[in-house]
Amino acid sequence: MTTKVKAIVLKAIDYKEKDKLLTLFTLEQGKLICSMRGVKAPNAKLKFAKETFCFGEFIIENTKGNNIVTQVEVIDSFFEITQNIDKFYEGCAILDVVNKLATETPDHAFFIELIKALKCLCYENVRKYYVFNKFLLKIFKNFGYYFLSNKCTSCGYDLDEVRYFNLDIGEFVCANCKTNTCIKVSNACFTGLRFLEQADYDRLKSLRLGGDAEIEIYNLLDKNFEWRFGKRFVQII
Repeated sequence: MTTKVKAIVLKAIDYKEKDKLLTLFTLEQGKLICSMRGVKAPNAKLKFAKETFCFGEFIIENTKGNNIVTQVEVIDSFFEITQNIDKFYEGCAILDVVNKLATETPDHAFFIELIKALKCLCYENVRKYYVFNKFLLKIFKNFGYYFLSNKCTSCGYDLDEVRYFNLDIGEFVCANCKTNTCIKVSNACFTGLRFLEQADYDRLKSLRLGGDAEIEIYNLLDKNFEWRFGKRFVQII
């Protein structure tokens, strides 16, 4: 059976002498494991498509339960990401999040969000961590873990100068409702989260959070990811 899918290479590992085993995130079928035969040879026709970040239309032959990539038409290689060490680490973290959360069930919103994030990271001059943090916020929301409320989710009290993030429930609470699984969150961090949530990817290049908010936001989202999904993504700080 032959299938055509739009996909991005999340991971590529050596397989046999000249082959590669790819983890693809596809628009039509979710996550797929495929092999590319002979692609490590210097004159291989598809060697350009074995790299992580490669986004294209993949022709896949399913033979005896094995998925084999036979043709690829590249849409975007996102090559510039690999030429900047900060962008490369951030991009790898984004792909790692997708690899850990994606399933064999199609998720169009997840796929589109990934492409938007990589395009922004590749082609826009955005400060470190902004694209990754924006991407995580969208993923939390798409998976039903929205948490940027101005009210305490336990008692309904309006949150003002002092707020805590309850890791157990993944939401903000007031000082009266905090527990031993809560971490205090600064106003700069909360404001930065709201700015990142509301800004489109093409507006991130003009965003400046300043101070320690950038690192605090990253650390908060890192902890929330671990508590919500029980996994850690590749660290970039």
